[in-house]
Amino acid sequence: MEELLRLLAEDAPGSELARAAGSDQAARELALRIRAGMDASKRREAELSALVDVARELASARDPGSVLDTIVHRARTLIGTDVAYLTLYDEARGDTFMRATDGSVSAAFQQLRLPLGAGLGGLVAETHKPYWTADYPGDRRFRHTSPIDSAVGEEGLVAICGTPLIVDGAFVGVLFASNRTRRPFSRDEVSLLGSLAALAAVTIVQVRAAAETAAALEQLSAAHAGVEHAAAAHDRFADIVLSGGDVDAIAAALAELLDVWVVLVDAAGNELARAGRVADAMPSEHAAASAGARRSLPNLPSEAALAAASADSGRLSRSGDRWVVAATAKGERLGALIIGGVDELSAADQRIVERAAVVTALVLLFRRQAAEQSQRAQADILADALTGAVALADRFRLLGKKELPKQVVVAVCRGDHSRVLARLQAPLEHKLVLAGPYAGDLVLLLARPNAVTAARDLADVARRTGVTIAVTGPTTWGKDLVDTHHQATRLVTTMLRLGRTAESAAPDDLGVAGLVGAAEVDVQAHIAHVLGAVTTYDAERGTDLIGTLQAYFESGQSPTRAATALHIHPNTVQQRLDRITALLGEGWQQPDRTLDVQVALRLQKALTEKN
Repeated sequence: MEELLRLLAEDAPGSELARAAGSDQAARELALRIRAGMDASKRREAELSALVDVARELASARDPGSVLDTIVHRARTLIGTDVAYLTLYDEARGDTFMRATDGSVSAAFQQLRLPLGAGLGGLVAETHKPYWTADYPGDRRFRHTSPIDSAVGEEGLVAICGTPLIVDGAFVGVLFASNRTRRPFSRDEVSLLGSLAALAAVTIVQVRAAAETAAALEQLSAAHAGVEHAAAAHDRFADIVLSGGDVDAIAAALAELLDVWVVLVDAAGNELARAGRVADAMPSEHAAASAGARRSLPNLPSEAALAAASADSGRLSRSGDRWVVAATAKGERLGALIIGGVDELSAADQRIVERAAVVTALVLLFRRQAAEQSQRAQADILADALTGAVALADRFRLLGKKELPKQVVVAVCRGDHSRVLARLQAPLEHKLVLAGPYAGDLVLLLARPNAVTAARDLADVARRTGVTIAVTGPTTWGKDLVDTHHQATRLVTTMLRLGRTAESAAPDDLGVAGLVGAAEVDVQAHIAHVLGAVTTYDAERGTDLIGTLQAYFESGQSPTRAATALHIHPNTVQQRLDRITALLGEGWQQPDRTLDVQVALRLQKALTEKN
């Protein structure tokens, strides 16, 4: 007995106690029970110490991913298994999914999802109670499924213990310890895994809450910064409006504030302003104008449609790599801002763009009101000019224009002329002296050298707007301007009677019809307009194509008879006629053109005989 007490005091292992000499069986059994109790106490002390270490390690973790990795590593170490893993509950899908593993080698196992009630883990998740088995593949207590059994088989797991992670009654997930060979799990091991699971569940919830709080604080910080940014933008836009700035300044400010490119278009899609690095994204209006196209943007219809859709709400809409917002005032869409050059716009930046659209609409409204006042003033001056007034210089300067030109041409636009002024392009719009409605027509006074040149400049406007434009002049102010306007009025009436709609023309462009409608005729100018290319050719080369033309018409447009009259071969006549076609253009032998040519020939002959 004394020997047994000595061995216990020296902390001897149970094997030595069983072999102690001089002790009876009852004493050795008592000593062995005492030894087992001491061993269990030490084991619990070690486990508690390990749990304290785990708690300390988890408390220092701030990243949810590192917390989970720490949990499964500690579970594998404390329980002494081949593999440990953890699944988390997906409330949206109603199952659990693999989130962290330690010791796992199978990719399929690491991506496994466990429906509630399926397999050992699914049963733990459904009942919120621990389950364990020494031989999972052969244990019929669990509902086996092909995906689960396949993944478990690929990992080679045999013995599995799982315990739920629960905090304040809320299910978080399942913690597992497993072995690749058969082994029983003692209740102490199950309890230890449960303690670790409880500690892990609390830590997961706390870390999640901390992460959500940090995210919320970051959002608040970003929102605060966004508010400051928005306030700075508001002040910038207010300064532009108060200082009388135009839409160019708004576009430039917006491009600078958000580091984007900005294009502003009007309601018809014509470009009004641009700022930022937009050259690569959209061709400039100058390039479009030089190519003979109106100043509008590519792919604008879809963007204009988006702008129209946002007109009621005033909210920003995305179209591919661009954003579009309508600039509206009093329920009317005055234009649209198109933003690009950035992958994303924060909510605060989107509000800044929408604020810019409101300010843009205000400036456009001011601009339109100023334009309407200017147009009314112009219309008043124009009306006086067309009734013969000459004292117009001072009133003209009040419009912010320079001196009145000495001569102008008169263009009368008949039809729906509401879009004509918007379609005028440089340099023609810079040559516009006065414009306004008069007697139901739109009358333009242009500083151009002659009517033919102005009619050619206005041809695209007539075609695009569908109006008919008659151009006469040049003329001086006073009674001559009144007469020239009357001539343009008669000319546009003649054009409509001849079916020459959606065209622009000077009197000489209508041939004989133009002569009939004219109050006065410059015969020399008319002949030069119709036959100038041929007479110039004759003068430069010493030929007589004009004589060939006269002989051709006098012989009833027969090349053979003309050749006889001219005493030359018919082929020569045909060659001369081909040259005339090259000079006058195709179609000069059509009835209308033929009449114009013959009248010009007769007028030229009459002038020659007179001289």
